[in-house]
Amino acid sequence: MTSEIRWERLTAPELKALAARDALVVLPVGSLEQHGPHLPVWTDSFIAHALACRAAEEARDVPAVVLPPIWTGLSEHHFPFGGTISVDYATFHALLRCIVRSIRADGFRRLLIVNGHGGNIEPLAISARELAHEFGIPVVATTWPTVAAAEIAATLTTQPSVHHACEGETSVWLALDPTQVRQDRIAEAASNAATGAAPSPAAAFSRFWSFEERAPRTGVRGDPRAATAEKGERIIAAVVAALVRAMRDPALWRQPDPVWMPGRAQRPPAEG
Repeated sequence: MTSEIRWERLTAPELKALAARDALVVLPVGSLEQHGPHLPVWTDSFIAHALACRAAEEARDVPAVVLPPIWTGLSEHHFPFGGTISVDYATFHALLRCIVRSIRADGFRRLLIVNGHGGNIEPLAISARELAHEFGIPVVATTWPTVAAAEIAATLTTQPSVHHACEGETSVWLALDPTQVRQDRIAEAASNAATGAAPSPAAAFSRFWSFEERAPRTGVRGDPRAATAEKGERIIAAVVAALVRAMRDPALWRQPDPVWMPGRAQRPPAEG
């Protein structure tokens, strides 16, 4: 039995054996977009993949295999700053659909999506719902800063949560690979308030805002000057622990109710 958890490093027979054990497939999803003058454009994809791999390695009692990350998402709001590749929702959903269709053909029956990009949150919520209906397997999506929100808030000193190229993301980078952080440019990135509030009207209303409107000049929301590797390690540990708990939670991995099946309304309700 192999101890390798990364899909791309495994052979086809090894993956068939994992499917036979009902292994959980983990799909990191991110983006390729500007992250200020100090962080690489693959920040969201890299972090999501690193966290997914660490969780799969820690949850050894739950057989799991981590796919390579989807490296582009819905990032059109970052185009004013350059360095961004984006897809539209139809393309994003179609790619996710093909992946779910593929893993099901390979014999896998469960998918956890670990997202690292804010612009993917609403699209993923719809896609996970629709894919569960279409393919009849549990498709669970989460965005990593939300799974350990209290621990992250207690770790950060200039902001209450992870924003964009901020104290939080920069800290995680410093813990994972400080060589990719342009530390000599962190000071010039810190030009916007951590709140990064969108223009009026109030937040209760939904519409599109570009990052030129939400984070002018640098494209950064938050203060990366407060970032440290120690904070990053604490954030990583909290997020990984939360992901491991989710991987072990039997309620998340029950088969979805086949609500669209013909005559579903005529079936008696489940007991208990």
